[in-house]
Amino acid sequence: MGRLTLEAYAAADRHPVTLMLHNIRSMWNVGSMFRTADAAGIGEIILTGYTATPPRKEIEKTALGAQLTVPWRHFADPLEALSALKAEGRKVFGLEIAENSRSYSSLQPADYPLVLLVGNEVDGIGDELLAQCDGVLEIPQYGTKHSLNVAVAAGVALFECVRLFLREG
Repeated sequence: MGRLTLEAYAAADRHPVTLMLHNIRSMWNVGSMFRTADAAGIGEIILTGYTATPPRKEIEKTALGAQLTVPWRHFADPLEALSALKAEGRKVFGLEIAENSRSYSSLQPADYPLVLLVGNEVDGIGDELLAQCDGVLEIPQYGTKHSLNVAVAAGVALFECVRLFLREG
């Protein structure tokens, strides 16, 4: 299957995508997103607000060790995190069903490096944070439910971000 060793993965180039988790309630969701971030080969995870940080057994249960392979940082204040990420030259995209959102498959080469911001399982991304985003991406919904689990949505969007980057690269 071509799996990398821990040493090879640590030395490998990562895709210019950062996942930012804000006020995620479920530590199992946090762990799932670490695992997905590892599988997608993204650069790092940013944890903000009351999102739990490793080490926590609940995170480890679903991360399966990815909390050790994906670089991460914690900021109590999400606005401070966004400011730091933008100062590093990254564009920030919220993943949310919102007015003026665009398809998650519409990213262009100029959008990289990027930050994908996901919010709370119940409330999503607040207006204050959405206002700081360079854009808002939306995953089309075709059924009766108008949302996905945050970890599932992050996984769908992360792999699309990586696919689009590789297509252009």
